[in-house]
Amino acid sequence: MKNKYIDLIEQTFDFPQEEFRVEDNELYFHDICLTDIIKQYGTPLKITYLPKINTQIQKSKKWFNVAIARADYNGEYYYSYCTKSNHFSFVMEEVLKNDVHLETSSAFDLNIVEELYNTGKLNKDIFIICNGFKRPQYVENIANLINNGFINTIPVLDNKTEVDQLNNLTNKKFKAGIRIAAEEEPKFDFYTSRLGIRYNDIIPFYKEKIKSNPNIELKMLHFFINTGISDTAYYWNELSKCVNVYCELKKICPELDSLNIGGGFPIKNSLSFDYDYEYMTEEIVSQIKYICENNDTPEPDLFTEFGSYTVGESNAVLFSVLGQKKQNDREAWNMIDSSFMTTLPDTWALNKRFILLAINNWNGEYERVFLGGLTCDSEDYYNSEAHANAVFLPKIKEGDTQYIGLFHTGAYQESIGGYGGIQHCLIPAPKHIIIDRDEEGEVITKLFAKEQSHKSMLKILGY
Repeated sequence: MKNKYIDLIEQTFDFPQEEFRVEDNELYFHDICLTDIIKQYGTPLKITYLPKINTQIQKSKKWFNVAIARADYNGEYYYSYCTKSNHFSFVMEEVLKNDVHLETSSAFDLNIVEELYNTGKLNKDIFIICNGFKRPQYVENIANLINNGFINTIPVLDNKTEVDQLNNLTNKKFKAGIRIAAEEEPKFDFYTSRLGIRYNDIIPFYKEKIKSNPNIELKMLHFFINTGISDTAYYWNELSKCVNVYCELKKICPELDSLNIGGGFPIKNSLSFDYDYEYMTEEIVSQIKYICENNDTPEPDLFTEFGSYTVGESNAVLFSVLGQKKQNDREAWNMIDSSFMTTLPDTWALNKRFILLAINNWNGEYERVFLGGLTCDSEDYYNSEAHANAVFLPKIKEGDTQYIGLFHTGAYQESIGGYGGIQHCLIPAPKHIIIDRDEEGEVITKLFAKEQSHKSMLKILGY
């Protein structure tokens, strides 16, 4: 009878996979033995594997460039990274090694841009796409970039008043974009996104506020789909409407030459994940070309804003199981040495699932368990995976600590969780290490942050 944990995984999934394999009863992540990492650094532990960021960017560039060539598409492709996914310096610096551009969301984002410029990590030719509903400081920071020679700073107008605010603060001609207020999925509580300008208002707004203004060049039309790029009737319908608006606007705005198809590629949240990136890329490019040809309109340059796709699969969080509690005849609780609510807030707020795997004891028998965090909140648990309404892990052995990992956790968790701040029940933020490889392919590990101390928490609280 096959009742070992490794049997369960191999029977359920196509395993091993690109980033996961098992050797000598232990899990390897990108050919790195995670048990060795835990022995060196302990748990709870967050890790960032930097080479994965480069791999993701280069894959997307290849898909789009191949699709453009196959469709004989007359436009360029620009990969931009949405900084809100992960602002850490080591992530931003790794992203910028790949000749990409940036999309920002708030005023402090632009302070990061200035810091990266001052340290030689980017130049003034990079496209800085400034999204979001803009408070005065954000508008001021955008204007400062424009005035200081960042010639490809593109404020994407989210409401009609922003154009006057920018016009009053800039001392030279600048490029701008307009965001379309896309319709939301039928399951949403509202029909239209709160961000952007309504479809029917875009042409009148351009004629009234931009066309006769010598200081503004409308370069980009932008739309964002909250659910990301998906092969659904909803997505293709919104894309079609957006491209048709582009064609209509292009007829009266000759300087318009770029379409930003906001909303990103999905990332792998299960070992059974199946998504045809190449097909979706080719279909997007061919549909845009088809609509433009039907409207006798030159094809636009294409911009994407990939955040989770860029950084999500580069991270993991490793925990120790402190012990098991049997609360009734059906439920066994494995208690971890941290909190799901604080380290992975999306598991609580959005019921998001990540890839969950045992680190050790793959040859042991498995059992169904519930995973419990350390806070006193009843919502601090993890009891299902993306492919199944259950969690299975090796049975706990007395005297042998069970380690587990949740993978592809690199997007949003630190910012939503309030990195470096006060966490629920004062659970400290885990230690964080960065993993890279040198030119010979040898693994390099570096401690980025120690586990959060009680002194830092007390200082925040005013003690």
